[in-house]
Amino acid sequence: MPVITISRMYGSGGSEVAERVASALGWSLFDNALVDAIAQRSGLTPAEVSAQEERVPSIVERIAEALSLGSPEVMPPVPAGPVETTDERIVAVTKRVIEEAVQTGPAVFVGRGAQCLLAERSDALHVFCYATRGALRRYAMEKFGIDAVEAERRVHDTNRQREQYVKRHWNRSWLAHENYHVCVNTAWLGMDGAAALVLDAASRVLGVTVQR
Repeated sequence: MPVITISRMYGSGGSEVAERVASALGWSLFDNALVDAIAQRSGLTPAEVSAQEERVPSIVERIAEALSLGSPEVMPPVPAGPVETTDERIVAVTKRVIEEAVQTGPAVFVGRGAQCLLAERSDALHVFCYATRGALRRYAMEKFGIDAVEAERRVHDTNRQREQYVKRHWNRSWLAHENYHVCVNTAWLGMDGAAALVLDAASRVLGVTVQR
C-alpha cells in the first residue's frame, strides 16, 4: 500500500498540509488518530502520549521514572537490561501501530519518525515541511495566540526535541535532505500550494489519483 509521511518543523503547518493531502487522495490520515491508537495500545491517555510526542526525556526524568518503580525499601532487583521508560514504550507501540496501519490501506502519517520506520519502502513518499525561523514564529503566534517570546521558545524547543528524537531512536539526522523525497517551504508556497506540490509528486512517483 502506498504511503506518504509528513515530517514538519514546529510552526510550518505540516499537519494542515497532511490533512489537505489525505483529503484530496481519500486516504487515511494518521495524525491525532495515531496518537489515539498509541494511547489505546500503551494504556496511556491521549494527553500523555501527546506530551511525549517526539520528545526525548531528560536524564532527570529517566532517573525519576526508574526510581518511581518503588521506594528503596521495596525496590525490586535491578533488571539485567535497561529500564524501559514511558518514551521508549511509546516508541515501541508507535512502530507496531504504523506497521499495522500500512497493511490496511494507503495512508498519510504525520511525524513520529514514520519517515525512518518506512524508509526502505519503494511505495513511500517522504516529505519535509519547513519555513524560515521568522515564518515559524509568526505561524505559532497566530495559530496559538501567543507572544513573540513564547513563540520563539516553542519553535526552538520543539524542533530541537524532534531532532533529538530522530537521532536517539533511529540514529538519523532529522534535517538531512537524504531522509526525504520532497522538502517544501510552506511559508513560500502556502498550505494549499505545499499540498498541491506533494500531490503532484505523489501522482508522478506513486501513480496515485487525486480525487479533487
